[in-house]
Amino acid sequence: MSKPDKAGESKDGPVRADARRNVEAVLQAAMTVFDELGVDAPVREIAQKAGVGIGTIYRHFPQRSDLIVAIVQKEVDACADASVMLAGTLPPAEALAQWMQRLVELIATKRGLAAALHSGASAYQALPDYFLKRLTPALQMLLEAAVSAGVIRGDIDASELLMASTRLAMPAAEGDMAQARRMVSLLVDGLRFGATISDGTMK
Repeated sequence: MSKPDKAGESKDGPVRADARRNVEAVLQAAMTVFDELGVDAPVREIAQKAGVGIGTIYRHFPQRSDLIVAIVQKEVDACADASVMLAGTLPPAEALAQWMQRLVELIATKRGLAAALHSGASAYQALPDYFLKRLTPALQMLLEAAVSAGVIRGDIDASELLMASTRLAMPAAEGDMAQARRMVSLLVDGLRFGATISDGTMK
């Protein structure tokens, strides 16, 4: 176990912090490069954009599939975490609507990764379950708040809504963000039909 330095921090602290920054830089660079050049882009392109050595990439991501899985999980986590931030800062209806648009942005990240994710490789088989496990509770929380506020109907199943929204957002994965946003917005508007206000009457 490493000894603390004079500031009371482990000598390994800065090393770990640097490693985390390198990983973040690699993931961000890989997303950009894959979007521009596809998932078969040379690793040196990613390393150059991230400002790290090729060895750094292989140390953290021995296989290209490791890098792709990490990108997807990072984006899914960010989308899930956004639900808490939105719920804490916006009215329930707006929080739900904005999170659904955040979901469109998540689907858009598949644009550069589609060739790999649709390849049938075993490395990606767990990603759909990861997507559902992280995002269904996030959406459920937003739905419950909106139902309690009387701004959407109360018979919406979070898992079904997530899958429907994902399908409507698929044009974003092909570069058509505008269409995806419109379709998801229409879906959200439809949730308002039949909403029950606090006195039990229908809107």
